[in-house]
Amino acid sequence: MQFVDIKNDIAFRKIFGNENKKIILISFLNAVMKLKGRDVIEDVEILNPYQLPIIKNLKASIIDVKARDKKGKTTSLRCR
Repeated sequence: MQFVDIKNDIAFRKIFGNENKKIILISFLNAVMKLKGRDVIEDVEILNPYQLPIIKNLKASIIDVKARDKKGKTTSLRCR
């Protein structure tokens, strides 16, 4: 079995930018950010995965999300 490289823009968008598979993105963010306890993200809203870069010659941002943790705190995150 061959695995896809998630550093590839298209693969990243397919895996983490799907509103129907938010649990995968939530799990990924909690693991990468090493969140525990009440800081754990429990819901995300995918805002706009196709924004253009601010600086010329940079990649477009892949996924913008609004994340809510167990305390009810909302934070905006940009995954590139």
